Amino acid sequence: MVNPAIDWVGLAGPTASGKTALALALAERLPLEVVSVDSALVYRGMDIGTAKPSTAERAAVPHHLIDLIEPTGAYSAARFVQDATQLITEIRDRGRLPLLVGGTMLYFKALIDGLDEIPASDPAIRAALDAEAAERGWPALHAELAQVDPVTAARLHATDAQRIQRALEVWRQSGRPLSAFHTGPRSRGLTHQLISLEPVDRAWLHARIGQRFAQMLDAGLLDEVQALRARGDLHPGLASMRCVGYRQAWEALDAGLAGAALRTDVATRGATATRQLAKRQLTWLRGMVRQALPIDQLDAPALCQAALQAISP
Repeated sequence: MVNPAIDWVGLAGPTASGKTALALALAERLPLEVVSVDSALVYRGMDIGTAKPSTAERAAVPHHLIDLIEPTGAYSAARFVQDATQLITEIRDRGRLPLLVGGTMLYFKALIDGLDEIPASDPAIRAALDAEAAERGWPALHAELAQVDPVTAARLHATDAQRIQRALEVWRQSGRPLSAFHTGPRSRGLTHQLISLEPVDRAWLHARIGQRFAQMLDAGLLDEVQALRARGDLHPGLASMRCVGYRQAWEALDAGLAGAALRTDVATRGATATRQLAKRQLTWLRGMVRQALPIDQLDAPALCQAALQAISP
């Protein structure tokens, strides 16, 4: 039985740590619905590279916040908090447990700690930052961010253009670091239990990342990206096309690679980018109150039992 004092349970962890499999196993034992905490799963038509739950998995267990918008659109932490809060209430009213599953740690943090009112995007500042990046490169702008907002900079890769741009935009608009806006009150008094899947041996996770990326390529990731390119309304500057895997595939196709050379390039750079993403996710987790489960030291039944114990009274 789930602790009745808990409004929602979070299942977090780095990419490829097995969150979806554990969520489905828990659904066999608890009346729950899954709320996705993943900034990539919101995009329609991006299924393979995001490791989106299959049609069968989504039919077996209700899933929410998946396939919300076109890849031309934008989704924010503020909108996630609004959507997730409403869903938590609705799922609870149905007598079921909201299980929030994913690896977008900013979304988890925003839901748990709240977000102050962040300034809206300013097209002029964004255009200026784009021009600076074209001249100096994103690593130089990342170094600038580290001077004014070291907390945010420490969580970002030096080439994470989207997030570096947004953090510097907020700084230039408000004179406050983006990290200073992540200190608001808890979201509407909701109580939670956060469980995280964290490997003791990082090599275990790296091996899984390589295997999963190869499986994505086998499943048709490059065809998926080709189809997205063929739409004509997408470009590499969009948040959707900067998702890990899609960005590397788009760049390789732009470079004219084909055949085995294309697959090798995307597999190598995609797996590297995914490992970097996992490192950032684990950095986020270390700063959050959670119950960490050593995913690489437990078999599936033991992992499920440990998770059940973590959320039981």
